[in-house]
Amino acid sequence: MRNFFIGLLPLFFSACMGVPDNVKVIASVDANQYLGTWYEIARLDHSFERDLEKVTANYSLRDDGGIKVINKGFNSQTKVWKEAEGKAYFVDPPNPDKTNTGKLKVSFFGPFYGAYNIIALDKPYYNYVMLCGPDKSYFWILSRTPQLPYPIKQELISQAKALGFATDKLIYVDQSAEAVNYESGRHMKH
Repeated sequence: MRNFFIGLLPLFFSACMGVPDNVKVIASVDANQYLGTWYEIARLDHSFERDLEKVTANYSLRDDGGIKVINKGFNSQTKVWKEAEGKAYFVDPPNPDKTNTGKLKVSFFGPFYGAYNIIALDKPYYNYVMLCGPDKSYFWILSRTPQLPYPIKQELISQAKALGFATDKLIYVDQSAEAVNYESGRHMKH
C-alpha cells in the first residue's frame, strides 16, 4: 500500500514548495471547514494515480496541529484498492482571523515535502476546490460530492486553462458506484 503515490518521490525530494507562474493561492482557508472527504473530479496524469478511479482524499486534524491525509483509489486494471497516508501543514503564519493562506506542504515520505496549493475554493460552503503543485504539471479538481455540476466544472476548467494548465489533457475520474455483476437467469423458474 505504501507504493501508492511512489511517483511523488521526485516532487518531494526536490522539496519544491513553489507556486506556478501567474498562479496565486487563495488568501483565506478555514482548516476546520476544509477537513473531511473530497472526491477527485479531474486531474492531470501522473504515474502515482495511473488507472485509479473512485479517488478520494480525506483530511482530519493531527495531534501536532497538522492535517492527516488519506488518499484512496481503486485501480481499474488490478481491481485493488490503493491507499496512502500522509501529513500536511500550512506554510504561512495564520491570518489575524485564524484562517490560513492556501499554501500547504504535504508529505507521504518522511521529511520530504511537496507543494499543495489551493488556487480556487467555493466559499463560504467549501463544496469544491482547485489545487496544483509547484508547477503546472500537477493539477486537481475536487468536490464534496462524487459528481460536480457541469457548469461549475466547466467554469473551473476555464479558469485553469486561462492560468496555463493543460486542460485538454485532464482525466475525468470515474466516481460511479461499483457495478454489480448479476448472474442472469437465476431468478427465473424453469
